[in-house]
Order: sequence, then structure tokens, then C-alpha cells
Amino acid sequence: MAINYIRSLRSIATPQQVVGVIGRRTFSAGKAKKGSKGGGATDAPKASTLSKEVKSTTVVGANILKDGTDPKILADSEYPDWLWHLLDKRPALSELRRKNTETLPYEDLKRFVKLDNRARIKENNSVRAKN
Repeated sequence: MAINYIRSLRSIATPQQVVGVIGRRTFSAGKAKKGSKGGGATDAPKASTLSKEVKSTTVVGANILKDGTDPKILADSEYPDWLWHLLDKRPALSELRRKNTETLPYEDLKRFVKLDNRARIKENNSVRAKN
């Protein structure tokens, strides 16, 4: 069947066009979209079908379970304290090097050791790469 198809294409198309037709990647769900690569009106985001009430009471899209539901938004007091400090600015390595390591709090000392080790590893790797 495929050989007959290729033979019929040879009679109406050049070999380069045949390779383009046969070698084209398609998806199993149907035909390819028509139109340019730049997108158009068909690629525009569609209006949300969720009500405003659902949007304000749930975290839409946060469900990772197959049979689960989106989690509800809770009051700020019901979340753990560490959550509110995730986006706090932490000191950079250069700033930690200027401070006295004996007076640093434990968290900053731990960060200093981690960043210093990382910097030394990068430096050693770059020296070895040059040789």
C-alpha cells in the first residue's frame, strides 16, 4: 500500500516534495493546524470557564493527584510561619565573607559554608579545564 502511494506521488511531485510529505511529523490526534507559525486569532487564550467565586476560594491548577481536587485557600493564620519567609532576601557570599564567622547566626553560617564550598568547586573546575 505504501509503495503504491509513493509511486503515485512520484508521478505528480518531485522527490523533494515527496520527502516533505512523507517525512512530516504529525500527531495522532488529527490533522495539522493550518496557518502561519506566528500565531493568530486561533492561538489566543480562551476565556476562563471558572466562576469568580471558585477562583477566589481555590488554588486553581495546584492539584497534582489524578482523583484529587484543587486545594482551598485558607486564612493566613492557618499556614506555617516558615512559609512567609521563603521570599526573604538572604545575604550573598561576598557579604557573608565580610562578616565575622564567629558571630554569625547558625543559618547564615550554614549558608556561608555552602556558598563557599560551591565557589571553591567552581574555581577548581575552571583551573582544571584550562590545563
